[in-house]
Amino acid sequence: MTAYFERLDAHRYRATPAVGGGWNPAEQHVAPSLGLLVHAVERELARRGSGGARLARLSFDILGPYAIGDVEIAVTTIRPGRTIELVEATLAHGGRTAIVLRAWLMQTSDTSAIAGADHLPLPPLEGLEAWEPSSIWAGEFVRTVDVRREHIAPGRSRFWLRPRLALVADEEVSDTARLIGVIDVANGVTPRAHPQELAFPNLDVTVHLIDDPVGEWIGCDTVVGFGRTGTGLTHTVLHDRRGPVGTSDQILTLRAR
Repeated sequence: MTAYFERLDAHRYRATPAVGGGWNPAEQHVAPSLGLLVHAVERELARRGSGGARLARLSFDILGPYAIGDVEIAVTTIRPGRTIELVEATLAHGGRTAIVLRAWLMQTSDTSAIAGADHLPLPPLEGLEAWEPSSIWAGEFVRTVDVRREHIAPGRSRFWLRPRLALVADEEVSDTARLIGVIDVANGVTPRAHPQELAFPNLDVTVHLIDDPVGEWIGCDTVVGFGRTGTGLTHTVLHDRRGPVGTSDQILTLRAR
């Protein structure tokens, strides 16, 4: 396998076995699907000429599990505009919508003179030990992701991620789409509890980007918190080699196994 998806036509893709999920290997891990939705939005913007707008917020709602197989993506504009635009993209499997993405796009401008964020820097990936997600997770997808991790405590880690496979076979994909297609695993790389003892799947992923991530690797400074009424939160500050580029949040449902 060289990719997570193969294109069938303008809107349909076939998932390869590489997308097998951690909670159920027969179901798709949502991570590659999130990247695929971003790729579809970027292709639509390029097709109609977006005038330099960039993705600033990506809010994914995960409506339920779906088996490995063909998926179909549709992209529509909810709020058109020359400087700010809201786009919606849906991913369906077997005629049922599985993921909904709402993406805010913002017009670019040169603010390099005031750029910066005072988040703590990540340790260089070269100094971190490789960690194998398959040591605690099932499914093929986690076997295709390189992880260099500094484990600080249960629910607290700093690490770098890299997908080893292409997002779509024989197709150019942006760094943003490719890296969005792996960050859902932040929840699994920083477990506060062992997945054999507690299920903690996320219902959403919400990403805010102040810069487009660049390069092969995405860095994550992640904290997982569990509440007292069955809800958790995975919060991640995202980095590339240059520094912080945004944040990612995942709301969790906590279920004893």
